[in-house]
Amino acid sequence: MTTSPLVRTAAVAAPVLLFGYGALRLIDGLDGHHDKGGLLWNAGHVMFFAAIALFGAMAVGVRRMLPWRDFGNRLAANLATVAALAGMAAFLWVITGDLFRSFAEAAPLPDALQNIGPALFEVGLLVLLVQLVRAHRLPAWSPVVVLLGFLLIPINLDLIPLAAATVFAGLLPLAGPRSAARRAA
Repeated sequence: MTTSPLVRTAAVAAPVLLFGYGALRLIDGLDGHHDKGGLLWNAGHVMFFAAIALFGAMAVGVRRMLPWRDFGNRLAANLATVAALAGMAAFLWVITGDLFRSFAEAAPLPDALQNIGPALFEVGLLVLLVQLVRAHRLPAWSPVVVLLGFLLIPINLDLIPLAAATVFAGLLPLAGPRSAARRAA
């Protein structure tokens, strides 16, 4: 089975956009504060929005790559996809609020959803990647490297560029045109 163009594109573009967001965030903070609403802030958040949307699209594409051996695999894939997309929606809601203060004031996302959203997104995506490993369509190290990248972000937001590069490395096997099954072997 070949990797879909959507998954290949998202596996590259999402981490690159996340890296861009992190780099702009670092540059914006060089003077000791982040200029909310400024050019770098807005450009970075647009990149962040696009990255998260692409990760969500990738989750849907990865789900389509999975074999349906039994009900348990299908259920796990469906639940993981729902979790990834729900987390993506929470992320996008918060990012939209960061970009547009009037949106944030008119429709604030409850704190509980702001806190659980990133975890749902990351766990859902990681479960899908682990299922690709179990189907011999992704090397076992790939989800581990993606997890390491995700774990860098809550340590310090200044690590986002390093986290993005780590996630990129973990998703690299999905970025090539070759069959995922051949790469995992």
